[in-house]
Amino acid sequence: MSRRGRAVAFLLAAALAAAAAAALADGYGKSVVRGYGELRPVLIASADLRRGRKIDPRLAAEALEVRRVPVRFAPPTVLAAPREALGLTPAVTIPQGSYVLATSLRAGRTVPSGSVLPRGRRPVEILVSGAGALSAFGGQPVGAKVDVVVSTEPSGSGSGRTYVAAAGVPLLALTPGGEGGPGEATATLGLTRPQALRLIAAENFARSVTVIPRG
Repeated sequence: MSRRGRAVAFLLAAALAAAAAAALADGYGKSVVRGYGELRPVLIASADLRRGRKIDPRLAAEALEVRRVPVRFAPPTVLAAPREALGLTPAVTIPQGSYVLATSLRAGRTVPSGSVLPRGRRPVEILVSGAGALSAFGGQPVGAKVDVVVSTEPSGSGSGRTYVAAAGVPLLALTPGGEGGPGEATATLGLTRPQALRLIAAENFARSVTVIPRG
């Protein structure tokens, strides 16, 4: 066989091998779909996303990647593309390899530069209701002190209870909307560690967490 003939035969063999590999991959993909259902894109953390670090384009390029998994295995709130996370901040550290969930992210906010917290307090974001009452009397609520009131769900035959979980704490920032329904907002409060732990727990089990202005 001539040199040219051998070259043509080699190219033909390579093309056939590529076609066979593509057919195998396509067959595998179809078998996955048949076995587990349709695939959908999901956003995965390819590196740890630290709590409180805003996701900018550079971090998104370095620490986010898209994979495809069966719909039945994808969490309902998982994001589908890096652009959906831009400008948001992890509420908790998201470990490498984990799904990036909408419920794990919050709108990026900063504490006003003029806010100085007493020693032992730190800024903590809490989802609250009834934030409109803070400005009902006019003026700017941010910078004022508020009481944080928790109302629990009824348990068994007993009724729920309402109590002040944190009294006279500084309101550092207030962002309308939050993650819940109408009338909710995200409040950044200057809390001690025990207050922060109580209120973070209350976000999960309480019927409502409300901020009211100090009288």
